[in-house]
Amino acid sequence: MTTFAVRPGGSRQLAGTGTLLRFALRRDRLVIPVWIAVNALMVLSMPGTLEGLYGTPAERADLLRQMETNSSLRAMVGPVFGDSLGALTAWRVGIYAGALAAVMSLLVVVRHTRDEEESGRQELVASGMVGRRASLTAALLAAAVANGVLALLVTAGLAGQGTTGALALGLGIAAVGMVFATMAAIVAQLTESARLARGLTAAVLGAAFVLRAAGDSAASDGSSVLTWLSPLGWLENLRPYASERWWVLALLAGAVALQGAVAYALAGRRDLGMSFLPTRPGPASGRLGSAGALAWRLQRGGVLGWSIGFFLAGVVYGGMTDGAADLVGDNENARRVFERMGGQSGLTDAFLASMVGMLGLIAALYIVASVLRLHGEETSGRAEPVLANAVGRVRWAAGHLVIAFGGAALIMLLAGLGFAVGYGKQIGPILAACLVQLPAVWVVGGLAVLLHGVLPRAALAAWGVAGAVLLIGWVGPALDAPRAVLDVSPFGHLPKLPGGSMQWGPVAVLTGVAVVLVAAGLAGLRRRDMST
Repeated sequence: MTTFAVRPGGSRQLAGTGTLLRFALRRDRLVIPVWIAVNALMVLSMPGTLEGLYGTPAERADLLRQMETNSSLRAMVGPVFGDSLGALTAWRVGIYAGALAAVMSLLVVVRHTRDEEESGRQELVASGMVGRRASLTAALLAAAVANGVLALLVTAGLAGQGTTGALALGLGIAAVGMVFATMAAIVAQLTESARLARGLTAAVLGAAFVLRAAGDSAASDGSSVLTWLSPLGWLENLRPYASERWWVLALLAGAVALQGAVAYALAGRRDLGMSFLPTRPGPASGRLGSAGALAWRLQRGGVLGWSIGFFLAGVVYGGMTDGAADLVGDNENARRVFERMGGQSGLTDAFLASMVGMLGLIAALYIVASVLRLHGEETSGRAEPVLANAVGRVRWAAGHLVIAFGGAALIMLLAGLGFAVGYGKQIGPILAACLVQLPAVWVVGGLAVLLHGVLPRAALAAWGVAGAVLLIGWVGPALDAPRAVLDVSPFGHLPKLPGGSMQWGPVAVLTGVAVVLVAAGLAGLRRRDMST
């Protein structure tokens, strides 16, 4: 078992923190800025968009009246607490910005704690003059730096709408990010697997969103007990631009401090590489007779979690379809935004197409995570014993890629079934709309395969690709971005279903591009040296 070269106690527990922090920020010099840029641009683009949608006091008053009675849309975006552009911005994107900050933070913390231990790199670091809690401190500080920069950008960008509200929103988003950063730090001590640590923390985030949605559906003023059980509910109850409740920030800070203290206590009581909830060695039943079976064993939990999430999302979005039509009503500007996202069709079809397209964009995150499991297996050294047997590289990779690309098809199919349950109409067209997203999702996955196979050190840049695609698909239509910008994303070439006409040409081209990218990535994997 690894021993530390510094004695426990005092500041020596944190020896080397500065060096580890600089190293962590250097390793994430591409990933963190992409996450920050996507989140900040999403928030800062909203005032102009909302001014075009609800430019008159009458339109804003009508919006507030509609949100008081439309429980399904409150479940999606939360209640409205004011009619200023700042208050509407906090209502429209505050919850989602907090969720994105949470995802960024948990990924950063797990990567620089449990990932490092799992790969064996932390053992080498710990053999030097590094304190027992230095790596955990550096990881939390890296998350704090990322969230701090995000808070500054949001505050500065929205200051024109009111400095006080901008500061409240920026600090609230950053605080939610740090709540999940410290939560990930706790989970990283409890589990032996970085994958499990990320999955469990993401599951807590999903539960927080569901609790907040259920609470907001029941109460129009954010006062539900369920809302207060969720950190995302705390963010909305901070009420930026609507008589700010500054004491809610103290609640968020208290959660960060408490969870951080628990994480530090756990870190000081376990051996390096160990966990408080050890993983059982080997399968409890069955056999792993092939590389594909092993890949399924490793990724089945993720596939199950994404499948459940997409089915439930389809149910929720399907259930609010009629409510969305009621909300837009005669607002031509809002109608045009939906039609830019969902195609030139009836409002209901446009809303369905835009929601299906949003799930397609999120499916791109799934396929990147699944493909990059190859990268994790390789860099951790676990791929080497597998490849030392009668298993070729392509066969090993194919097991994971079948799950990545087939899993994308599965979750989109389940999303369509969820829409059918929630909406109860147009079952065939909605299923077709969900499945037609797959060629674009596969192109993003193909880029991830290409990066891993040809430029393994840049494989994590695939997250940047997925983030850029998400940004273009989400913010581009609201900003009425030029066609050339929208076409950068593969999703910009898909037919807008339901409601639009099916176009097989772009679907075939995107599918072909995905095949070429995967083939090129596998060819690169066969020829290059394996990294450890």
